[in-house]
Amino acid sequence: MKYICFLQVVLFVLFGAAWATDHTEYVKGPFHSPQEVTQNCLSCHKEAAAEVMQTSHWTWLSQSPMKVPNHKQAVKIGKKNLFNNFCINLNSNWPRCTSCHAGYGWKDKSFDFTDEKNVDCLVCHDQTQTYKKSPAGAGYPDPKVNLLNVAQHVGKPTRESCGICHFYGGGGENVKHGDLEPALIHPDANMDIHMGKNEMTCIDCHVSEHHQIKGIATSVTAVAGNKQVECTGCHTNEPHDSDILNSHFDRIACQTCHIPTYAKGLPTKIYWDWSQAGMDKPATKDEYGKETFNKKKGSFKWGKDISPEYLWYNGTEERYLLGDKVDKNGVNRLNYPLGNKDDEKAKIYPFKVMRGKQIADAKNNYLVVPKLWGGFWKNYDWNLAAKEGMETVALPYSGKYTFVKTVMYWRVNHEVVGKDKALKCMDCHGEPSRLDWKALGYEKSPVSPEEVKELMESN
Repeated sequence: MKYICFLQVVLFVLFGAAWATDHTEYVKGPFHSPQEVTQNCLSCHKEAAAEVMQTSHWTWLSQSPMKVPNHKQAVKIGKKNLFNNFCINLNSNWPRCTSCHAGYGWKDKSFDFTDEKNVDCLVCHDQTQTYKKSPAGAGYPDPKVNLLNVAQHVGKPTRESCGICHFYGGGGENVKHGDLEPALIHPDANMDIHMGKNEMTCIDCHVSEHHQIKGIATSVTAVAGNKQVECTGCHTNEPHDSDILNSHFDRIACQTCHIPTYAKGLPTKIYWDWSQAGMDKPATKDEYGKETFNKKKGSFKWGKDISPEYLWYNGTEERYLLGDKVDKNGVNRLNYPLGNKDDEKAKIYPFKVMRGKQIADAKNNYLVVPKLWGGFWKNYDWNLAAKEGMETVALPYSGKYTFVKTVMYWRVNHEVVGKDKALKCMDCHGEPSRLDWKALGYEKSPVSPEEVKELMESN
């Protein structure tokens, strides 16, 4: 591999510990609230909170309106207002969902996004590995956290500080993403070659300027733009010694070959059926020890060491937005990567595909925002949960509900392996192939197994 950023990696390995700064001299305390910590931080880092408040980590929305395919008006979208097929929607469920917000006190829709003292500096900058949020605390830290000790030992974000939220999306370890799990804190090269063999951290790729961190998740955007993290940030356009392999670069994403499987450490959730929630039947578990039925949440399926599904992706996506009509008999796509084989901007990328069933308004034919936290999880009444949840988004609820099938696509970017573990030519061009060539727009593999063998021998 030809690293452009090799020097950056070397500097981290040699001087990474220096990234943490002992603030004992500057931070004295005592602190009676996390807001007092923030105010202390801002006494020196005067612009920090204002910068954070312009980021999606704070707003949970895109910074400017974006054109969503198949919708007329440009809108701001993000975790704040989009549907998923895990815990469905933030609205009406704030205290639980916002436990990972980079702030304090987002307990309802009245939260003041302009109050600097509610910015949480410690969640990203903690170096003690002791800082954690309360599970349903609207972003507040666990009362057991020693705020003074954490504030005195801060530095640049680590794998631990990024992972405290991103490894636990969906309410547990590796539930949502599938390629972001606690094993990445101390991985070996087989788990992830960048973080294992090269000892890189998240911010080596997800670089930041004025607290704007580069990187866009396909789950919360419609247009990736220049905020996307690309492998070419470090690697050249011709990273291989083989011309044949380099020729794939224009149409095949690096991740497609270099992430043969994901969820290598822990299982990830791949199916969630909310229609069974509330049923009185025994809780069950699978071979991984993961729940397959829970009265509060319904039934699940999990997978481990999963081969991704492959789709064309040109950096744009269609999205389901609040109020869009649903097909009660079909599968409703909450997001979908756009592109095809004739699209010069599109490449084949690997995706985790999450499938499920979730509540919809049977008469109005749109998805419902249910109040789960303090609602359905308390009384097991879907009608009441739908009524209370829809009131928070000012959309009518007819009083009749149904459950519809949904699907969601999560691009796989982590758990990268080196060339010895990467896919080989015959994995895609042999028989059977891990690629669904017809779904990608081809009658069959563009290159036959025999042609592949000849090319390999001559190269």
